Amino acid sequence: MATNTLSFLPISISTPQFCNEKPNNSSLLSLPLSSFCGNKLLISYSKLRNLALKCNNPSTIFTVLSTLPTKKYTSQKMQKWSARAIRSFGLGELEARKLKYPNTGTEALLMGILIEGTSPAAKFLRANGITFFKVREETVELLGKSEMYFFSPEHPPLTEQAQRALDWAIEEKLKSGDSGEITTTHILLGIWSEKESAGHNILETLGFNDDKAKEVAKSMSRDVALNFK
Repeated sequence: MATNTLSFLPISISTPQFCNEKPNNSSLLSLPLSSFCGNKLLISYSKLRNLALKCNNPSTIFTVLSTLPTKKYTSQKMQKWSARAIRSFGLGELEARKLKYPNTGTEALLMGILIEGTSPAAKFLRANGITFFKVREETVELLGKSEMYFFSPEHPPLTEQAQRALDWAIEEKLKSGDSGEITTTHILLGIWSEKESAGHNILETLGFNDDKAKEVAKSMSRDVALNFK
């Protein structure tokens, strides 16, 4: 599962409970002075395909996704995800939580791409009038709102359609024979490939079609500039 691609999502918290925390098991690694915060970072593997970085000072926690979930492939058999793709996934998962949905669906993956906003896929969508706010509005209209007192899990599991969209992205990259990374464009086209999914329906409603899918496919390998070395 480990790759060389990391994406940092800073999340502020109100309590200082993570400050001055000392490692209490051998799975934590102490790092030297870092530009992220304080004078030490503690890294530990979390339960769900990511790393949690805890800092001494100030009270900030970073979630670091190192790969995206897949049912078909192991990390040894697939290329790395681009930094933008990883960040888009994390932001989509967060948006699903904000909407209080029990799962991360293709609509959430689509919103994640638009929230991240810097990828060729996101720029193409905006240039064609498909914005985050429009997608969010269509999502609520299509799927409705959750009950006021329902709380999403910390990591809403992927729907079957969203999982197939990610697997499609990996499969298309492997078919291409390219040595580059799996990008947000692969994810977008994976969403479009799921004809019965909410994400596909929303894209279609907002004017996306097969011709535009072919056009955006030209930018499949252009996320690499943002990767962390």
